[in-house]
Amino acid sequence: MGRIDEFDDFRERMNELILGRGNVTVNRFFALDNRAYEDGRIDAKTKEMLGLVASMVLRCDDCITYHVMQCHQLGVDVEEFFEIFSVALVVGGSIVIPHMRRAVELLEELDAEAGS
Repeated sequence: MGRIDEFDDFRERMNELILGRGNVTVNRFFALDNRAYEDGRIDAKTKEMLGLVASMVLRCDDCITYHVMQCHQLGVDVEEFFEIFSVALVVGGSIVIPHMRRAVELLEELDAEAGS
């Protein structure tokens, strides 16, 4: 099992456990988070790109991983990714660079997986 599959599996298992507890506030927040990225006046692809910038600036590796995967799935190309990274760098500064490295590494994995 590769890193991508491990991430997906862990996220799915933990979300089931968390949501299964039935806490109204937690469940509503998770639902709100999902709804925020649906197509609306702004399409889902753009919302995921915004989520990636925010995640990079906030330096959340799990969030970066999730949004890179979602962006990749929604057809964000390498040039678009690097424009996203550029915005994150301008807003967040050089502290974003290590997170950008991990995001690029993940992109390489996703592209390799898609090519096989």
